[in-house]
Amino acid sequence: MKTRFIKSITENAKQSTPAMPWARGARRAEFIAKRDSAPQPVRRTA
Repeated sequence: MKTRFIKSITENAKQSTPAMPWARGARRAEFIAKRDSAPQPVRRTA
């Protein structure tokens, strides 16, 4: 019974891979492009 449980867990882990923060994909690239294209506010110094 224990080996069947372990096998099912390892098979499930192979099927579903979580999203890693360094591989966010198109959504992140889209946000960065939008942020970079926005006009930057003028900073005033004292």
